Amino acid sequence: MYWYKSAFYRFRFAVLAFLFGLASCKPDIQQSKTSYFNLSPYFSLQAKKYAHANLSVLKTVSRNGEAETKKVKIENWAGELSVFAESDINKPSWRNSYKTTVSGNTIIYTALEPDLKTREIILKRENDKVVYLMIFNVVTNKLFQTREKLTYYPDSLYIIQRKQQVRFLGTNNYLIKGKLK
Repeated sequence: MYWYKSAFYRFRFAVLAFLFGLASCKPDIQQSKTSYFNLSPYFSLQAKKYAHANLSVLKTVSRNGEAETKKVKIENWAGELSVFAESDINKPSWRNSYKTTVSGNTIIYTALEPDLKTREIILKRENDKVVYLMIFNVVTNKLFQTREKLTYYPDSLYIIQRKQQVRFLGTNNYLIKGKLK
């Protein structure tokens, strides 16, 4: 009879532990309202739109002034525009890390903390549509410094300018320019 009681108590204990475990589970708390313009979903939609439209791009790639231009079909628009989406500043921990300045149709987000990668975003809208976006990023550590200027005109043009200074190796300037056709 002893084994019956101990098995019964173990079963009861397991059921109670399971129920208390379920009660302690909480759904992920998601930020329902974004503080700043949300770049990540915006560029995700742009990538889907361009992939569906099957656009050609006159793409120029340059390194230290040596340029090459080709007309190409972009297979992975999400990857092509990822550098823009990665500059999204809507993280809960950054809620008060940027100053917002509004002047007419232009919104400027400026970093208040010197260690944030995205230093500034300039966004111009007309009739709730983005006319252009400019993003300034800076990454600095002991080995290198990278400065980026990202410019985006929807349905028209995107430009990625990057200056990278690597300790002991020197400076490289990169330019990627895509003109949508």
